[in-house]
Amino acid sequence: MTLKTRSWHKFPTLFSLYIAQSVPMSFFSTVVPVIMRQEHYSLEAIGLLQLVKLPWIAKFLWAPLVDRTSPGTKQLRRWIVLSELFYAVVIVGIGVLDLQTDFRLIVFLMVIAFTASATQDIATDAFAILVLNKNERSLGNSMQSAGSFTGTLLGTGVLLIAYHYFGWTALLILLAAFVIFALLPLQLYRKNTIARNELLQKVTLRAFTGFFRLPGMGRRTLLLATYYAGIIGILAMLKPYLVDLGYSVKEIGIMSGITGTAVAAGSAFIAGFILRKLGRNRSLVLFLLLEIGAALYFWWISRDTPSLAAIYTGICFLWGAYGMATVAIFTTSMDAVRKGYEGTDFTLQIVITHLSGIVVAVMSGKAGDALGYRGLFAGEVMIGVAALLILTWNLARKPKS
Repeated sequence: MTLKTRSWHKFPTLFSLYIAQSVPMSFFSTVVPVIMRQEHYSLEAIGLLQLVKLPWIAKFLWAPLVDRTSPGTKQLRRWIVLSELFYAVVIVGIGVLDLQTDFRLIVFLMVIAFTASATQDIATDAFAILVLNKNERSLGNSMQSAGSFTGTLLGTGVLLIAYHYFGWTALLILLAAFVIFALLPLQLYRKNTIARNELLQKVTLRAFTGFFRLPGMGRRTLLLATYYAGIIGILAMLKPYLVDLGYSVKEIGIMSGITGTAVAAGSAFIAGFILRKLGRNRSLVLFLLLEIGAALYFWWISRDTPSLAAIYTGICFLWGAYGMATVAIFTTSMDAVRKGYEGTDFTLQIVITHLSGIVVAVMSGKAGDALGYRGLFAGEVMIGVAALLILTWNLARKPKS
């Protein structure tokens, strides 16, 4: 049996693990607010749900613990399985509660569930870095991004429809069963334990600061903070833009929630092959140019009321560029980790992109109010160009890949 034959199983394994974490997360953060509004909850109460996302921002704090207690892939598998099982149990616990009478307890349990999911993500990222060689990381991260986008598609679209047929309790029990079922490929993927750096450090502040002391990490951090920034503002304001154009909630759900996310999943899968063909550096440039092109397109069509075809084209362009960009960032982030700190360093880099995305999303609302949509889109083009300059500066200081 060749190496190629033996190793392909890792890709569906990674796909299943990433989709398992994203389906419930998408359901809780996007579908539950819809259900709550149908149950006549206040917007203030619905806004409280944003707290459930905190573990995914703060997960870098306990990433060194996962690294420190995992001298090999065997221990990382244990973290993944235990986190997923706990995740499923909490989901069932949420399912037996009533949204009307147990709202605060449900929010509390959702935070715990997301903490378990974030822990699984840390361990899965470290596991992926160890089992994928450098040539496989582009396709491996295609599985990661495609799994996440597919999970979002299922969590925001399919489960909202399923809710009407099965109800709250039955749907969450099915959701927990899906999370457990998604562990099956991991159990079937058997490979000799891969050992990590024997000199795993204690969980100290150095686990975080040491990463930023690495050569070129200042420039890398700036790149992470800006690489998506030229389209994040458009993604954040896309639904309000469509509302102002007169589209209904159902139409917007199909356009952005289903079509856009499906395109992102497909483009993420294609991006892995592009990365293998062109290499890291040229792919980073190409995908960032696509982001700038998407921002330019929205600026161009916003000069007047765009047609439905123009809107769909823009949505596909936008989400396609975003899907490809995520694969490039994930792949290069895997390359920029210290031995023994794979989970910590990868998590730190992705959290930087999340925090930057939050800042850009908030500022995009202010820019939209002050400048209008056309002014916002023009600003995103300029941010994208600035990101391209930062990328060029980064690539000028590193060897070709």
